[in-house]
Amino acid sequence: MKQTINSITISPKVVYSQGYDIQFLGLEKLHPFDSCKYSRTWRVLADRFGDRLIANSLAPLSPVTSEMLQVVHTTDYLKNLHRSHFVAKSLELDSLGFLPISILDSRVLKPMRLATTGTIMASEAALEFGIAINLSGGYHHASAERGEGFCIYSDIAIAIYSLRQSQKIHVDDRVAIVDLDAHQGNGLARIFYDDPSVRILDMYNQQIYPNDNHARERVDCSIPLLSGTKDDRYLGLLKDRLPAFLREKELPKIVFYNAGTDIYERDLLGGLKISERGILERDRFVFQTVSDLGIPLVMVLSGGYAPESYRLIADSISDVLQTWNN
Repeated sequence: MKQTINSITISPKVVYSQGYDIQFLGLEKLHPFDSCKYSRTWRVLADRFGDRLIANSLAPLSPVTSEMLQVVHTTDYLKNLHRSHFVAKSLELDSLGFLPISILDSRVLKPMRLATTGTIMASEAALEFGIAINLSGGYHHASAERGEGFCIYSDIAIAIYSLRQSQKIHVDDRVAIVDLDAHQGNGLARIFYDDPSVRILDMYNQQIYPNDNHARERVDCSIPLLSGTKDDRYLGLLKDRLPAFLREKELPKIVFYNAGTDIYERDLLGGLKISERGILERDRFVFQTVSDLGIPLVMVLSGGYAPESYRLIADSISDVLQTWNN
């Protein structure tokens, strides 16, 4: 299907690097997060699309710079990331605190910084090609002065500030964050607490981590859910609230979509009961709604704690590529 955004024919791009995976002697298995889902997703897509995927992919070559990190994160926080115990606590893997910081940095933090570059690249590609998907990122719990929930760098916030610095968008241009991870995106809400040009829709399980009441006050469209929420209720709320959120006042110049698969019924942490079909329908609705309004869209992966997470992601991305790259 040929469709245009800002007179540009939509041609979705996938951003990926082999350096996204987080692995070190099996220690990554101490956390339920599948830190290798990035390469697993890529391999499924490569099997399905072959050269078509390569022709529509971009690869970040280097991690985000310290100068760009400082645009969002405090100096004290970035200094503390040179301490093993601080990093291990931020990752919620206290048992890794005994490792030298050089190992934690190269095996864990560097892949996250590379993924942050990927989100910046995806944001630029979205403005040029209409849709871009970073096969990592979505670290929505990281705030300016703190990392938590396996989130160290706020890649979406950094990408927004990067677009502003490069004048690809203006400082007062409206930007939207659509956060459909099962967990409340408290870090992003805190970072943009006093920035009304960034509007946030957050649909999340209110009965699980992080229960951040201060951050919740900042969200423009908060959709709290109860554990056990199923497809009909979930999709009904999304289809009712998302279009109105995007159309309120002026349309955003770009949308960042946190597409967590931890809403899946078999997820270990999300507590919701959304089926495979429901996740595909959710993602299809978000992409179609945003593109129909002529708004560039960036998707990042965010959370997902089921063994099938990578396959759910690959199915949604396959749907996007089949819809717009024919």
